[in-house]
Amino acid sequence: MMSSMLPHASSIFWKRRPVHLTFFLTRKCNAHCPFCFYLQSTDNPQTRTPELSIDEIERISRSMGKLLWLAFSGGEVYLRKDLVEISKLFYHQNSPAVMLYPSNGLLPELIRDQTQRIASHCCNSVVVVKLSLDGVGIDHDELRNTHGNFDKTMRTYALLKDLLDVYPNFELGFNTVLTAQNQHKADQIIDFVGSLDRRVTHTISMVRGNLLDNGYKQVDPDIYLRAADMLAARLRKRTTGIHHFNGARLKAAQDVLQRRFIHQTLIGQDRSLPCYAGKLNLVLTESGEVYPCEILTQSLGNVRDYDYDIMRVSRTDKAGDMLRSIATSNPHCRTCTHECNYITNILFNPAMYPAMITEYLRL
Repeated sequence: MMSSMLPHASSIFWKRRPVHLTFFLTRKCNAHCPFCFYLQSTDNPQTRTPELSIDEIERISRSMGKLLWLAFSGGEVYLRKDLVEISKLFYHQNSPAVMLYPSNGLLPELIRDQTQRIASHCCNSVVVVKLSLDGVGIDHDELRNTHGNFDKTMRTYALLKDLLDVYPNFELGFNTVLTAQNQHKADQIIDFVGSLDRRVTHTISMVRGNLLDNGYKQVDPDIYLRAADMLAARLRKRTTGIHHFNGARLKAAQDVLQRRFIHQTLIGQDRSLPCYAGKLNLVLTESGEVYPCEILTQSLGNVRDYDYDIMRVSRTDKAGDMLRSIATSNPHCRTCTHECNYITNILFNPAMYPAMITEYLRL
């Protein structure tokens, strides 16, 4: 990770261009998770527009420079039929150090085939697949309202783990969305991942979006802290997988710090880190809307209105006003627990380096 950051070293001091892009490839999904913040926020048929075509995506990619982190999202990313072609496009034009593919695991053979093609071609990028795992057995299916999801996810894991021995740039892991409904079984989920025959990474994410009415966000901060401490302890003991790419310990140290800051927010402390959303991070939707982050609902603009130049969208007067509100007054930002933004908020903040080095040495 440290060597991967070298081309972006100037961004530690000057936050002038994005190094992290989250691209929502599609809103199509074959799961029915009731807590999905994205499908709820885009579920108005009257406002839907066609997905960006491969030609449009090529122009958007060309308007950007090199990327440290490219996170695809959705919807289910593997439902995008041109996923491999899109991946190759960004690989050649933006040289992302890390390419992330979150998945619900419902299409085992397709996921393995597409991932193998991507890892084989994009050999100088770390290709990371994160399978969603929010419970063990029937608990996972019930929480996601999707019959047979757990078995298919484990089938996908079984197919993907064989790629670990073939492609040194391939990483496999699980991510657990922590909600009020599964928080009391967080220990069980962490133990289950730790018991698998291959050491894979495991992360937890706080449920996102405006879900207060149905109670999904009512997570006990003490339970979150216990889960975070369990993951940190397993990293130190190597009973949970640690990334094997260059600088993996540094990324793991950042994960530990990230969860500590999120816990502080959960217990009522306002965000204590400056946020680089809209500066180092940008979010692109399948319809071309650009946002500073996944949580804020006001678009900076649509790339289709700016000749597919995403940098022009991010440098308008409207964008400048939004970025100033993120830095000062936006109430959503003061209580943010959004993990993706913490990556750059920690890695590109020199004030965090002493704490990160401490955690690095503990690992």
